[in-house]
Amino acid sequence: MRIGVLGAGQLGRMLALAGYPLAKTFVFYDLSGSPSAGLGEIIIDRDGKYLDDFLSRVDRVTYEFEHLPVAVAEKIAESHPVYPGPKALEVCQNRQAEKTLFGNLGIPTPQWRMASSAEQLRTVAEELGCPVVAKSNTEGYDGKGQAVLRSPDEAAAAWEAIGHQHLMVEKFVAFSREISIIAVRGIDGDLAFYPMAENVHDQGILRYSIAPAPELNADLEEEARRYIKALLNELDYVGVLALELFETAEGLVANEMAPRVHNSGHWTMEGAFTSQFENHIRAISGHPLGNTGARGVSCMVNIIAEHGDIDRILELPYAHLHLYAKGERPGRKLGHVNVLADSYEELKWRIRNVSQFLPGSPELDCSLTR
Repeated sequence: MRIGVLGAGQLGRMLALAGYPLAKTFVFYDLSGSPSAGLGEIIIDRDGKYLDDFLSRVDRVTYEFEHLPVAVAEKIAESHPVYPGPKALEVCQNRQAEKTLFGNLGIPTPQWRMASSAEQLRTVAEELGCPVVAKSNTEGYDGKGQAVLRSPDEAAAAWEAIGHQHLMVEKFVAFSREISIIAVRGIDGDLAFYPMAENVHDQGILRYSIAPAPELNADLEEEARRYIKALLNELDYVGVLALELFETAEGLVANEMAPRVHNSGHWTMEGAFTSQFENHIRAISGHPLGNTGARGVSCMVNIIAEHGDIDRILELPYAHLHLYAKGERPGRKLGHVNVLADSYEELKWRIRNVSQFLPGSPELDCSLTR
C-alpha cells in the first residue's frame, strides 16, 4: 500500500518508520518548502502544481499537521481516501468551531468569547474576569499566537502582540495538571484508547509526558474516554486523535484536540505494546488495531533548541533516543527521549538523570514531585 502524507516533518517521519515493517511505502507532499522527514519520497510543491503527480503515486492519504489548506484535502478526497477526513481538519483549524463542537457534544470547556478588535478584547476580558487567555482563532500551536491578560488594561498590547483578526478569549482555568488522552478509530469503527498522560509545558511547549498519568481517578479516565469517543464517532474519524484536558476540582475541562499523532503520545514508541504511529497506519490501512496497553511506566522528554550531550544519554540503559535530523534553533523540537521504569519513584530520578544532559530542560514539576 502506498500512503501519501500531507506534510513532511518529524511526525510524518515517525509514521513512515512505523509503516515500513508493515510493507507500506510513503510519499510526502510538502507545501512549506522546508521538509525535514529525511526519508521516503518527498514532493515539494509550494505553488500547488504537482498535486496530480503526488496523487498518482499513492493509494490513500493522511496528514501529520493540521495547519494545511482544507481545500487541498477536500480536492484529494474526491479521488482518494483521506484519513482522517477533511471535516476533522476543518474543525481543528478553527478554535471557535472546535469549542462549539465540544459544547454540542457535552464536553466541558473554559468559558469563552470571541473578539475582533482590541476594544472587544478589553470588553470580553472585563466580562469574563481576568486572568484570561487570548488565542488566535486559527494557526496557533505550541504557545504561538497566545497571550495571558491579567488585567483588561493589557488588551491593546496583547492584540498587537498576537497580530490576528479574530481571537478566542478563554477564562483562565484553575487546574491541578494538564492531561491528555489519545485514541484510535479504525475504518470499521473499532476503538482503542491509550492510558492517559500527564503533560508538563514550559513557555507553551511540551517538555514532559508521563504515562500512565500518576494517581489518575478511574472515573476521570472513563470520562475522558467518553469525550474522545463522542468526537471520534461524530467526525466519523479514522486514525489517531489526541484530546488535551485540564484536571480541575470539578472534573475535566477540554483544552483542544489534534487530528493526528501527537507529541504527548510519543511515549508509546517504547512505552506501549503498539505505538500511536503504528496504530495510525493500521487504522488508515484497514488493519486490526494493536494493543494500546502500557509496558510499565514511562516519560517522554522533549529535546528543544539544543541537542545536548547525546552520547551521555545513549549510555543510559533505560533511555531511548529519537532524533529528527533537524538543525538547532530556539524553540525547535529536535527529538525526544523515552524513559522507561518499573515504578514512578524510579522514573522520577531517571527523568532527572536524562534532563541534566539537555540544556534548557526545566525542572520536573508534576504530580510526582509535589
